Amino acid sequence: MDKIRLGKTGMMVTRLGFGGIPIQRLNEDDAITVIKRCLDLGLNFIDTANAYTTSEERVGKAIKGRRKDVFIATKTGARTPEDIRKHLDLSLKHLGTDYIDLYQFHQIGDMSTMKKVLDPENGLMKVFEEAKKAGKIRHIGASSHQMDVAKALVKSDRFETILFPFNFITSEPADELLPLCRQHDVGFIVMKPLAGGMLDNATIAFKYLLQFPDILTIPGIEKVEEIEEIVRIYDGSHKLTASERKKMQQMKDELGTRFCRRCDYCRPCQQEIPISMVMTFPSFVKRMPPERIFKQGMFEGAMAKAATCLQCGECETRCPFHLPIREMLSENLKHYEEMKAKYA
Repeated sequence: MDKIRLGKTGMMVTRLGFGGIPIQRLNEDDAITVIKRCLDLGLNFIDTANAYTTSEERVGKAIKGRRKDVFIATKTGARTPEDIRKHLDLSLKHLGTDYIDLYQFHQIGDMSTMKKVLDPENGLMKVFEEAKKAGKIRHIGASSHQMDVAKALVKSDRFETILFPFNFITSEPADELLPLCRQHDVGFIVMKPLAGGMLDNATIAFKYLLQFPDILTIPGIEKVEEIEEIVRIYDGSHKLTASERKKMQQMKDELGTRFCRRCDYCRPCQQEIPISMVMTFPSFVKRMPPERIFKQGMFEGAMAKAATCLQCGECETRCPFHLPIREMLSENLKHYEEMKAKYA
C-alpha cells in the first residue's frame, strides 16, 4: 500500500489506517482478529483513544510481537496535568508499549480550550512536551470538529498533526484546512470518511478522498470484510467515473440539507443544549455499543437538555447550512427515547 509522509512527524504511514472506535462493540477475540487482518493487509497506522473503553487494550493484544511494524496513535481528553499523566500511563499499559508514536489532545472544541492547552505559563502542552522528552511519546497532535479551532491549531505551529472530519459531504477541509496544513507541514488525518455512517457507498466515499494524495484516512473498522473492501478500493482505480460523480451529487443533495457538520456555529444556546451532539445522535448509534450509550448514560445529559428547548430558533439563524435544528432536535430526542426504552 502507498505510503505518505505525515507532515513534520516524518512518519511514513500508509494512506489508509485503522480507526479504533467500532471494535468496542465486538468481543475481544473478534476485535483482535479484525486488527490483525488490517496489519496483514499492509496498514501500518492504528488510532485509538483513552475514551474508547476496551479499544486500547485490544489494540495492545493485537500488535503484540509486531510493535515495530505499526505506528500507534492515541488520545486523551483530560484537561488537567494530573489526569493527562494518568491517562498516558494507562494508555502505555493498555497498549503494551513503552512509547506512543502520536499522542493527541482529544477534541479541542473551542478557543478557550485551545488557550488552556497552549498557555505559556501553565499550558497543558507542557505535560505533552515533558512526556516527549522522557521518550513516552514521539509526536504531538490534536483532534477537533470545529473548523475555526482546527485552523487556529494548525497556525499555532505547536502541533504536528490534526485529526478532522472530511468526506464528500463535509468537504470544506479541502478548501480551508488542507491547504493550511500543507503550508505549515502539519499532517492531515481524516476521521469520519463515511460521515459517521451516513454514507453507505464506500467506493465513492474513499475514491473521493483518494483525490487528495497527502492525507491519512482512518475509517472505523468493525468487520474483516469492511477493511478488505476498502483495501480493494485503494488498490483499484482512483478515478471517479461520470456515473459515480452523478451518484455522489445525488447523495449530497439528499443529505446536504439535513446534515450536521458539528461546526457549532449554532451555539451558544440559552438552555445550554449541546446541539451538535444531539444532532449527530443517529451516527453515534451506528458506531457505539448500546451499553455505552444507554447503560453508561453517554447521551443522558445531552438529551435531558434537549427536552428543555424553548423553540426560540436563535440557533437556526446562526447555522451556516440553514438546518431545521429545532425539528431535528425533536426527532433525535424521540429516537433516543424509543431506543432507550427498547434497550431497557
